[in-house]
Amino acid sequence: RCQNRAAQFRQVRQESIRVNQVVCLIRRQVQRAIPLSKILEDLKYAVSHEWVSVDDNGVATVGISDHAQEALGDIVFVELPELGITVNAKEEVAVVESVKAASDVYSPLTGEVTEVNEALLDAPETVNSNPYDNGWFFKIAISDEAELDELMDADAYADHCDEE
Repeated sequence: RCQNRAAQFRQVRQESIRVNQVVCLIRRQVQRAIPLSKILEDLKYAVSHEWVSVDDNGVATVGISDHAQEALGDIVFVELPELGITVNAKEEVAVVESVKAASDVYSPLTGEVTEVNEALLDAPETVNSNPYDNGWFFKIAISDEAELDELMDADAYADHCDEE
């Protein structure tokens, strides 16, 4: 009787291992098929994970990507640039802090900061819940539109995120 139970136990354990292997395989396939981060097609992206949207007047809205906010975790503090300052592309202009880490936010373009999203000072978690709409950091009057060509489109940015 004990030998019979031991054999049943081994059989159940082997089946459990097989089921677990299948679940892991399915999970990997789903992760490849469904991107974890939302990447918007109509935006440009910097290597440092800032996104840029340019309006018809040459003013760029800048924020951090969904990928960046996911990596940071729960955002608890945002420091914004000063209104009216001139910044250079790839220059540190803001700070975002989460429960995991603090990170600099870089200006993807050269120009003058024309507006900052002061709502983030009271509700920094907006960057987590809505990084592409209400979670923007600042707006900049672009000095050199050629710098836009140095930024990635959505497909290139997705590849960049996959390589990390």
